[in-house]
Order: sequence, then C-alpha cells, then structure tokens
Amino acid sequence: MESTHLKGFSFRDSLFQLDRILRGDATRQEFLKRAEIEIPVVGVSVTIIGLAVIYGACMGVFAMVRGAEEAQYAQACLQTFASMCKVPLLFVMTLIVTFPSLYVFNAIAGTRLRMLPVLKLLIASLAVNLAVLSSMGPIVAFFSVSTPNYQFIVLLNVVVFALAGCLGLSFLLKTMGRLDDIDNARTQSKRIKQEPLITPPASEYYGDAPATPPVAKANPKSASKSGPLDDPPLRKLENHVWRVFYCWLTVFCLVGCQMGWVLRPFIGSPETPFQWFRARHSNFFEAVSSLVFSFFTGA
Repeated sequence: MESTHLKGFSFRDSLFQLDRILRGDATRQEFLKRAEIEIPVVGVSVTIIGLAVIYGACMGVFAMVRGAEEAQYAQACLQTFASMCKVPLLFVMTLIVTFPSLYVFNAIAGTRLRMLPVLKLLIASLAVNLAVLSSMGPIVAFFSVSTPNYQFIVLLNVVVFALAGCLGLSFLLKTMGRLDDIDNARTQSKRIKQEPLITPPASEYYGDAPATPPVAKANPKSASKSGPLDDPPLRKLENHVWRVFYCWLTVFCLVGCQMGWVLRPFIGSPETPFQWFRARHSNFFEAVSSLVFSFFTGA
C-alpha cells in the first residue's frame, strides 16, 4: 500500500482519505500499536473545510428561497455566502479552542498518543462529523424549500448538528477505547515477562530435566504505571480513562454550542435585515429553549 502522506493535494486523494477514515482503515490496530494515526493532516483538513462549505450552502437555501419570495436577492446571496464561511469557521475555531485540553486530558489518562497523533485523531473525528453533516445537507435544503417556518428550520439544523456531533465523538471514543485495549494488552504482556519463575521441587525432577515447566507467579505490583491516574488496578484505570474523556466531551460540546451562538446568524431571521454577526446576549441553550417553546406553543 502506498504511503498515505500527501505529496501533492488532489481531489481524488482527499476522497480516498475520507473513505479510509469512515471505514476505519486509518485507525486499524497495526497503526494504533505504533501510537500513530495514519492520515495526512493537510489533505483531510482541506476535505473537512470543503464538506463544511457544502453544508453551509445547504443552510443558505432557506435564505435564498425567502429572498426570491421577497425580491431581496442581495441579502439572500450575502446570507448564503456567510453561512458557507461560518460553518468551516465554527469547526476550525472549536478545534483551536479545545485541542489543548484534549492533549492534556489524553496525557493525564495515560494513553501513548503524542501531540501530532492527538491532533490527527481529532481531525479524523471532525472528518466523520462533517461527512455525516454534509450527507444530511440535502435533507436540510429540502425542508428549507418546502416550509417557511423559521423556528422549525433552526431546530432541524440543531438536531442535524447534534446527530453528526454524536457520531464524530463516538468515533473518537471508540478509537481511544482501542488504544486503551492495546495499552492493557501490552501491560499484561510486560508483566508476564517480568514475573519471577517458581522452580518445581526436587522430587519432580527426572534426571536433569523438570517434569513440568516453570510456572509464572502472579505479582500484581509488577504492572508499570502508564500515567498519573494508573495507581489503582488495571480495570479501574479504564474507568478513570473514560471519566477523563467524558469530561472532555462535555467541554467540547459546550464550546461547540457556544461557538455557534457567537458566530450566528447561520440561517438569517426573516424579521431582521442581514447581519454578519449579531450582538452578544443570552446563550445557545437559552435561545434553543426559547425556540422550542415558541415552536410548540406558537407564541
């Protein structure tokens, strides 16, 4: 198999790398045993940006339809262009803000990944996220054409983002789980090799050869530490690993949601003129709660 590192970016190669990630070829056991994620950072990053632009264009369909109905073509085109710029910006900014915390959490949990593999893993999880998001873009565009309800379109986009985010983070967690399994297997193998051997009694010898092979004596204290949280037994280390990454997932989701709120509007309210950014007030969760209430009550 040819090297997966880019010598020159090409559209065909970018699709090939995305397919490898979605099929799990980039996170196979043989690569993870070397504490490496076999993807090209530049090529996959360009693919991610392209997928985000595609979904941004699908989000802009609602503004285009409304602009055609109200003869506000300039505002509709500006809103669509803004959506195509803001969706990639949303993921890039979230990656920049949360990457340092992921690396520190990864080091505390005791996994073997260094900074570059951690960055590659996060980029791969974003590729899964954006692949799901862009694949659902035509659905968002269809509902944007078929319904004039602004609240429904906003909530639909929130649900689509949440679904894509869950799948992307699930990819991240499962890859971390495989890394944890590899570390556990390596620790068990090292412990067996380092354990002292028990020599059978002299009565079990026939001539110069023992009747039975030496037996390894269990020594639970011989397991080497793999990180600051590896003080309890091995099984409890796994619990600590998951707790650490669940905490990071919470941070990532909160940052992503609030980043989307800071960069709004993505769709454009029919009641307000076009704005690149709106004034800061409230927060994402309060706004979504208000939208849900107004959608179901008609207020």
